[in-house]
Amino acid sequence: MVFFFATAGIMFQDITTLLLDPKAFKDTIDLFVERYKGKNISVVAGIEARGFIFGPPIALAIGAKFVPLRKPKKLPGKVISQEYILEYGRDCLEMHVGAVEPGERALVVDDLIATGGTLCAAMDLLERVGAEVVECACVIELPELKGRERLNGKPLYVLVEYVEI
Repeated sequence: MVFFFATAGIMFQDITTLLLDPKAFKDTIDLFVERYKGKNISVVAGIEARGFIFGPPIALAIGAKFVPLRKPKKLPGKVISQEYILEYGRDCLEMHVGAVEPGERALVVDDLIATGGTLCAAMDLLERVGAEVVECACVIELPELKGRERLNGKPLYVLVEYVEI
């Protein structure tokens, strides 16, 4: 994994090295697909921006639609918004009105869970329109930041736990 600082004092994990290895990237997608096929998931909601990398191939493979959850003012048309707090400020996610119908079963996908704020905002958006969030899925978890605890018992599936030594 490559580390870089996008905001002073905040360390980010970057999945670029995974994407540079076609076999490792395919294997990653396959692990998620194996877990979610046959679970009647109709919506894969990907969080901007790296959830857009993993979400669409998972959605295609399990026969679900992909719904992008974007930063403010990036989606055309009518949207609903959910503001949330990050460890370094505030942010917001938006989703098209009508993209998800009441009763649909949703999977939330992102590259990483740190403090859990972004995943909570995504779940709030989906649940506000009546979707059932089945699970959240991330490639990496930073367990020392306790993001899993903020998910209020919602299942979280991760492939790698990153612990700094």
